[in-house]
Amino acid sequence: MLPRGRQPFREDDFRLISELGFNFVRLPMDYRLWIRDGDWEQFDEEVLEEIDEAVAWGEQYGIHVMLNLHRAPGWTVARPPEALDLWTDPEAQRVCALHWRTFARRYRGVPNRQLSFNLFNEPPSIDPGVYLAVCRVMVEAIREEDPNRLVIADGISYGVEPVPALRDLGIAQATRGYRPMDVSHYQANWVDGAKFHEPRWPRAVAYGVLLAPGKSNSVGPILIDGEFEAGSTLRLRIMTVSNEGDLVVSADADPIWVKRFECGPGEGEWSRVVYREEWDVYQNVYDRDYRVTIPRDARRLQIALPRGDWLEVGEIGLTSPTPGATEDTLPLTLEWGRKPNPIRYTPDAETGPFAGAEWQDRQWLRQHLVQPWINLRNAGTGVMVGEFGAYNKTPHDVALRWMEDQLANWQEAEFGWALWNFRGSFGILNSNREDVAYEDWNGQQLDRKMLELLRRY
Repeated sequence: MLPRGRQPFREDDFRLISELGFNFVRLPMDYRLWIRDGDWEQFDEEVLEEIDEAVAWGEQYGIHVMLNLHRAPGWTVARPPEALDLWTDPEAQRVCALHWRTFARRYRGVPNRQLSFNLFNEPPSIDPGVYLAVCRVMVEAIREEDPNRLVIADGISYGVEPVPALRDLGIAQATRGYRPMDVSHYQANWVDGAKFHEPRWPRAVAYGVLLAPGKSNSVGPILIDGEFEAGSTLRLRIMTVSNEGDLVVSADADPIWVKRFECGPGEGEWSRVVYREEWDVYQNVYDRDYRVTIPRDARRLQIALPRGDWLEVGEIGLTSPTPGATEDTLPLTLEWGRKPNPIRYTPDAETGPFAGAEWQDRQWLRQHLVQPWINLRNAGTGVMVGEFGAYNKTPHDVALRWMEDQLANWQEAEFGWALWNFRGSFGILNSNREDVAYEDWNGQQLDRKMLELLRRY
């Protein structure tokens, strides 16, 4: 159900999903499409019957159907935001419970093997106690009508953080599989994905946000140790600059390059002007390279912001003065508040020229993203992955390697998963990737490689 208009679910999708060997669909729904004349307590029976059809098609084709309030009364991650706040407003909570009560009454008697309820899509970073209280209201409304209905709540912080206290409600929880987001959402405009550098996987990761001294969470500098010949070139890809600042590059503690950045309106070195009205400050996107020649042999390079606000170094490159030498590059992750880790530069190392940076691979995904949910499962709460996938601008080979690492971890943890989406920019059908040779299948453009990967898990 899409905000831009009523588009009923398609029986053919259920048939094709079953034909391809899958047995689960999560239906993201928008409550505005089944209310009458903007009155969120008056329901349109014609639209509800279309949802009935989807539930029946699930049974017909052997597919479990999960109903999800992607836009619930009082909450959505989409735009525009809701007028009331579900997490604090009793009226929004009452109406949202009414909607879930209506579905519970409507589908009472449909077995859990066929149907489940997913309360909200990706709740924000809120207090777990607040989330528990709101979920309790919904679960009580559902169980007054259907005492045994299977209910799943997404984790907080947009689905990535488990909430152990929900165990008291006797419900399962769902996580997400979108991290790192520069891999899953490269070039996606709704998350400002244009600022991400082209992703790699697996990869070394270092952090590139510098906050000047005086900021409450000041971090920096970026340190690079190695053997740097006189005449070598250091390239810095500067992304966003907040307000103003002095960027200083030093070699063995001696400054060799100082650059003053001053953001403002109109034209400048930046590629895009961004004015933040809430702070009355310009945070312009430069997305521009600056090159520094190292004037003498050195053993340590330092990139610091001793004065100003903050800025992002999106990538570093190092080139020796040898004629014909190629550049070694290291993309930097632009994650707020992460202290840049010291980097060791060894151009001829078998494992790659940059060491000391965090290495992200299947094990990293398991440790940081899966293990907290394994702990929740081991404590008695059912767990699934409610959404995952890679946007169509992520290079296909990178997407498939990253997806396989995710899938292998979830298989080992015995977590079910759902791909966002079936048809569309993350999916196996009609994703419009420029680097895929599609197969014409049932009138659709099928990404055969992605399909076979999913089938293996």
